[in-house]
Amino acid sequence: MLEYRFDTQLLIEGHDLDEDEIHDYIMANIPGDCLLAVGDEDLIKIHFHTNIPWKVLEYCASLGDIYDVVVENMERQENGLKG
Repeated sequence: MLEYRFDTQLLIEGHDLDEDEIHDYIMANIPGDCLLAVGDEDLIKIHFHTNIPWKVLEYCASLGDIYDVVVENMERQENGLKG
């Protein structure tokens, strides 16, 4: 069984985005692992494994427009099912 079930990926488009600040906030406030927060001040790509993907979406939506949102259930994938 996986500790964190949901692979959460999205893009944030905004102004004055700070990948380090976003990374630090997510790590401090949302349980999970395998976080990537990369980009520049206008566009950040997020990849994160968590059990509460809605918290990631809620936080990221507060920073700008979110799109290309993908939430996959890795536990289902591990069992050979569609995620």
